[in-house]
Amino acid sequence: MIYRIFVEKKDNLQANHVKEDIKNLLKIDVEDVRKLIRYDVEGMTEEEFGKAVPTVFSEPPVDDVYLENVSFGEDYKVFAISYLAGQYDQRADSAAQCVQLLTQKERPLIKCANIYAIKGVDDESLARIKKHLINPVESEEVSLEKPTSLAHVTVEAEDVKSVKGFIKMSDEEIAAYHAKMGFAMSVADLAFVRDYFIKERRDPTETEIKVIDTYWSDHCRHTTFATRIDNIEVHSDNPRINEALALYRDLFNELYKDRTDKYPCLMDIATIAVKKLKKEGLLDNLDESDEINACSINIDVTLDGKPEKYTVMFKNETHNHPTEIEPFGGAATCLGGAIRDPLSGRTYVLQAMRVTGAADPNEPIENTMHGKLPQRVITTTAAAGFSSYGNQIGLATGQVDEVYHPGYKAKRLETGFVVGGATSDMIYREKPAAGDVVILLGGETGRDGCGGATGSSKAHDEKSVQTCGAEVQKGNALTERKLQRLFLKKEATRLIKKCNDFGAGGVSVAIGELADGLIIELDKVPKKYEGLSGTELAISESQERMAVVVNASDVDKFVALAAEENLSATPVATVTDDRRMKMYHRGKAIVDISRDFLDTNGVKQVTDALIEDNATHFFDRVNVRDFADEMNKTLSSLNVCSKKGLAEMFDSTIGARSVYMPFGGKYQLTPVTAMAAKVVGGETDDCTVSAYGYCPELMSSSPFTGAIYSIVASVAKVVAAGADYKDIRLTLQEFFMRLREDKKRWGVPLSALLGALYAQIKLGLGAIGGKDSMSGTFEHIDVPPTLISFALAPAKASQLITNVIDEAGTKLYLLTMKKDESHIPDFEYLKKLYSEVHRNILSGNITMATVVEKGGPAAAVAKSCFGNGFGFNFDCKESNAFTESYGDIIVACKDPYELHGIYLTLLGETTGDKVFVCNDKKASEDEVLKSYTSTLDGVFPATAAASGDIPDCDYTDGAKYTNIATKLARPRVFIPAFPGTNCELDTARAFRLAGAEPEILVIKNRTPADIEESVRAIIKAINGANIIAFPGGFSGGDEPDGSGKFIATTFRNPAVAESIMELLNNRDGLILGICNGFQALIKLGLVPYGEVRPLTEGSPTLTYNNISRHVSTIVGIRVASNLSPWLSACKVGEVYSVPVSHGEGKIVAPAEELEKMLANGQIATQYVDLSGKPTMVSPYNPNGSMWAIEGITSPDGRVFGKMGHAERIGKNLYKNVHGNYDMKIFESGVKYFK
Repeated sequence: MIYRIFVEKKDNLQANHVKEDIKNLLKIDVEDVRKLIRYDVEGMTEEEFGKAVPTVFSEPPVDDVYLENVSFGEDYKVFAISYLAGQYDQRADSAAQCVQLLTQKERPLIKCANIYAIKGVDDESLARIKKHLINPVESEEVSLEKPTSLAHVTVEAEDVKSVKGFIKMSDEEIAAYHAKMGFAMSVADLAFVRDYFIKERRDPTETEIKVIDTYWSDHCRHTTFATRIDNIEVHSDNPRINEALALYRDLFNELYKDRTDKYPCLMDIATIAVKKLKKEGLLDNLDESDEINACSINIDVTLDGKPEKYTVMFKNETHNHPTEIEPFGGAATCLGGAIRDPLSGRTYVLQAMRVTGAADPNEPIENTMHGKLPQRVITTTAAAGFSSYGNQIGLATGQVDEVYHPGYKAKRLETGFVVGGATSDMIYREKPAAGDVVILLGGETGRDGCGGATGSSKAHDEKSVQTCGAEVQKGNALTERKLQRLFLKKEATRLIKKCNDFGAGGVSVAIGELADGLIIELDKVPKKYEGLSGTELAISESQERMAVVVNASDVDKFVALAAEENLSATPVATVTDDRRMKMYHRGKAIVDISRDFLDTNGVKQVTDALIEDNATHFFDRVNVRDFADEMNKTLSSLNVCSKKGLAEMFDSTIGARSVYMPFGGKYQLTPVTAMAAKVVGGETDDCTVSAYGYCPELMSSSPFTGAIYSIVASVAKVVAAGADYKDIRLTLQEFFMRLREDKKRWGVPLSALLGALYAQIKLGLGAIGGKDSMSGTFEHIDVPPTLISFALAPAKASQLITNVIDEAGTKLYLLTMKKDESHIPDFEYLKKLYSEVHRNILSGNITMATVVEKGGPAAAVAKSCFGNGFGFNFDCKESNAFTESYGDIIVACKDPYELHGIYLTLLGETTGDKVFVCNDKKASEDEVLKSYTSTLDGVFPATAAASGDIPDCDYTDGAKYTNIATKLARPRVFIPAFPGTNCELDTARAFRLAGAEPEILVIKNRTPADIEESVRAIIKAINGANIIAFPGGFSGGDEPDGSGKFIATTFRNPAVAESIMELLNNRDGLILGICNGFQALIKLGLVPYGEVRPLTEGSPTLTYNNISRHVSTIVGIRVASNLSPWLSACKVGEVYSVPVSHGEGKIVAPAEELEKMLANGQIATQYVDLSGKPTMVSPYNPNGSMWAIEGITSPDGRVFGKMGHAERIGKNLYKNVHGNYDMKIFESGVKYFK
C-alpha cells in the first residue's frame, strides 16, 4: 500500500520567497503561492507510518500535515515537480534511511515532489512560472495522481552489441557515423579506431567505442592542450611576448635535446617551467610519484609538540559545463571531485576556496539568451550547490569570490580549490602487480553522469539544457564524509598501493588508469537500481566512489575497515600483466583493448597559431571629475562590490583550523585576500596560506599580460599574509573558448600560457599542477580568456598578519612594482620587494598588509577600512587613488625606512570620523559602504528583517544541581556520528583538550542488522559514559526537510531513551548538543524539558533562518544564566565571540513556553549587538531567533543545547575578527565531575 502525505510550513517562508521571485523576476503579480512537500511511501505498516508522520515527515510545531489529499481553492492552479527518474534525490533517500532507523526493518520506497499552488494567474503566466521553476536537465512536471506502485520499473538492458560493419567503413562512412553519434573525439580519431580494430580482426562493441571516446576526451586526455603547434606568428607591440616565445624555445631545446617524442604544444608550455626549475634545484620539496592525485609537497611541521614529516596536497577543479546546465548538482560535484583528488592521495582535505565567473546576475530575466538559464538562477543555485556539499561534508571554505564578465554568458566558470594534508607516514605507494585486487569503495552506480567527460568536451548550443541531463553527476556529501573518515585511519591507508577517484569516465578511467592490465567485472559493480547496461556501468560518473588497489591477501581486512565507517567496499577488478583492459558483463568481454592503443590518446592534432596581443591599456591613468562619485561608482562595480551575502553561505570555521574569517573586523566587512588554515593531525602552529589571482578585464585586454598578473597577484597575496615567496608553489586553471581550426583563436591561450611561463621563470616559482577547460563557447559567444593562478605556501599561523585596519592614525604605503612600457613587472625588483615585505612582517615592522585588486588603491584601502569602520584621508592625487594597480601591495608599517631598497608611496592615513577624503573632497563612509554592499544585495542578501521584543532574561540564582556523587578525574564522553555528522572530530578534540576521554561511535545503517547492532552499541556507550555530546553537522543532510531527525529518531528508541534517562537520573550525567546536536536535543524534548518526549504543536523547536539560507559568521554571545554547570566558568553578562554555521537556528516557541524557560533560568545565552545588548537585528542575530535566544538548558541545567560552535577554538584562529572565543564549556563539563 502507498501512503501519501503533504507537508506545508506554517510560516510559508519558502513559498513567500518563490512568490517574491515570481513578482520581481518574472514581473507576474500573483495573489498567493503555496508550496508543499509530497511524500509517497510504500513498504510500511499503518502503525509505522503513523509514528513516522510527526517524527520523520513533519514537525508539529512548524508544519501543517495533510494525509492523502489536500484541498486548494478554485482560484489556485496546482502542479507538481520532481527529479527525473534516475537522478539522486537526497530528501527521498534521507527519508527512507530515517524511517529505517525508526522501524529497524528494510528501507521503504519513498518518492518526493514539490507541490506548487499559484493563485491569480492565467495559463500563459503559469507556463512562464513552470519554466522558471523546472530545469529540464534535472526535474520534470509529474502527475498529481497517486501511483499504484513506487517500485522502479526495471527494463532489462540488452546485451552489448557490436558495431557491425565498423571495420569495413570508408572514410566517408566514418564521418557520417561520427556525425550521427555525436562523439567528442574527432573524425580522424574515429578512423584511427577503425584501423586499430582492423588489426584486431573484429568489429568493436558499442561499449568499446564509448570507452575510447571517453578516454580520449579533452576532459580526460587534454587533447586540445596536447595538439602540436607547428608555426607560431606574433603580431604585437609588446616585445615581451617574443621574448617569452624565445624563452620557451630555448627551454625546449635545453630540456628535450635529441628527443623525438616531444613537440611544442599548450601542455608543454604550461609545464616546462617546472621542469626547468626542478633542474635548477628550486623545487626541492615536491612529492613525486607515479600516482598523480594532486599537487603535492613535503614539509616539516610540529604536531602536539613533536616534529613530523608532512605531505600537503592541493588541487583546483572546474565543473563549468555541468554547472551551466544544472547549477546545483554541477557546483556540488565540482567541490566533491576536487576533494576526492587529494583524498585519493590519502590526505585529509582541510580548506577550500571557490572562484567563479558569471555574467551580470542583476540582468533582467527577459534578457536571458534562448537555450540558457537566467544568470541569476545559475549563480544563486550554483552557490547553493557548492555550499551545500561543503557544509555537509565538513570542509571550511576560507574564501569565496565571483568575477563578472559578459563573456561568461557563453559558459559559467565554476572553480574549486582545495588543500589537504597528512603526516607522510599515512601514505604508502607501490606499483600494482598481477593478482592485486581493485576495490570499489563508496557510492553506488546509476545513470547520472553518463557521458559527462565527453559532454564537457563538446561545443554546446541552445538545445543543451534539454538534452544533457544524463551528463550531470549528483553529489552525496554524506558518503564522501565517510570516505574522509576512513582515510584518516593509517591501518586503512597503508593497505592501499594506488588509489584513484571516480570522476570523468567512471569505471573505464578511474579503474582503467590504475594498472596497464586489468580484468574488470562490471556485474560486481554496486548499482543504485537494476536495468543498467554494460556501457552505462562502464562510463557512469556517479559520485563519491574510489578505486583502490590492495594485495589480494588484504581484501577482507580493507572491506572490514570500510564497514566500520558505514561504507560499502566491493572487489570488482583484478590486475593482470597482459597490458590489456578487459571488461566483462554477463560473462562476456564487452571491452578488450590494448593499453598501448589506449595510451596513444588518438590521432595527434596539428595546428598553427597567430598571437595578436598588444600592450594593455588596463593600467592607463584614470581621470577623476568628482571624488565622491568615483568612490561610489568604483565600490559599487560588480568586480569590486561586496560578496558577503554569497560567502556567508559557506561554513568557514569547521575543523577549528581557520586562521582567517572570510570577512574581517568587528563589522566583518573587510574581505580577505588570502585564506589560511592550520594543518590537520594535532595541535600546531603550522599552516598553509593560499590565494588566487585573476582579473577578467586585464586578461581580456591582453592574455599575455593578464596571465603574468594572475601569477603576480596570487603570489603577492600570500606574501602580504606573511609567507615567504620562495616557499610558494602554484597551480593554474585555464578556461578558454573552443579553438576550432582558427590560428587566431589558438593564439589566445598560447599567449596567456607564454605569459605564465615568463612569470614562473622570472620569479623562480613553478606551477606544479593545473586544469584546463577548452570548451568555453556557446554558439557565437566566447568566455573571456581565463587563467587563474592559485598560490600556496606553508607558514606559521602566529606569524601571519591581516588586511584589516585596527586603529585610526595608521599610515598606509603603496609598494608599487616597477614596470616597463608594456606594463610588464621588473621581476628582480619584485623578488626583492617580496623578500623585504616578508622580513618586515617577521620583525613586526609591517603590521597590516593588503593587495590591490580591481578598483585601484582606493578600493583596497576602503575595504580594509570597512571592517572596523574607519575613514581615510588620501595623501595623493585623485587619479592615483583610482588608477588600476593590480597586484601592488599596501602596508601599514612602524618605520617605512626599514623596507630597504623599496620604493614607497604614502597613500594617506586612517581616521576615526568615517569619512573618505582626498584633496579636501569628501565621501561619507556610510554612503560609500551602501554603494559597496547594495549592488548584489538583491541576489545575495546579507541581512534579513526581524521583529519582536526581548525581555530581560538574566538569571543569577546559580546552579540547581550540585554536590554530585559521581567523581571522576577524566569523565567519559560518548559522541555519536550519524550519516551527515561532521563535527565529531572537533567535538572530541575539545573534550580531549579539556581532560575528558571522548569516544566516537559511527552509526551504521546500511542494513537492518547494522541498525540493530548500532542501537546495541549506542546503549552500551551511554551506559559507559558520563557525558553525551551530540556534535554538529547535517544528519541525513538535514532531510527530510528538517534538521536533527536522524539523531532524534534513533534516540527515541525506547531502550535508548531509557539509557539516557538512567544517565541523567541515576548517574549525575551531562548532555551537550551543539548546532545539529542542539536541533536533535530540542526535537527529543531533552531541552527544554529534561526528558525524551514527543513534540507537540506547542513545543519549542528550531526552524529556518529568516534569511532562508545557511549563515556562517562570528557572532556575539551573551551569557544570560548561571544555572547550567556547562557555563560554570562564565558570568552572567559576559560576552563571547562564537562561530555559527547553520541553516536552521531560529528558535520559535509559544509565549508561555518562553516565559517558563525565563522563570527557570533556562535561557542560557543570547545573541547580542556590538554594544553587548541582546538583539533581533540581523546580522548580529543571525537567524531571527525569538528573544535573541542562542542556547537553552533543561530545568536543572545539565542538558545544554546551543547553536554556536564553542568547540571551534584554538590559538591564532580568526585573527582578523578580534574577540574572546573560549567559553570554557568543555572544561566546565569536566570540572563538574571533580
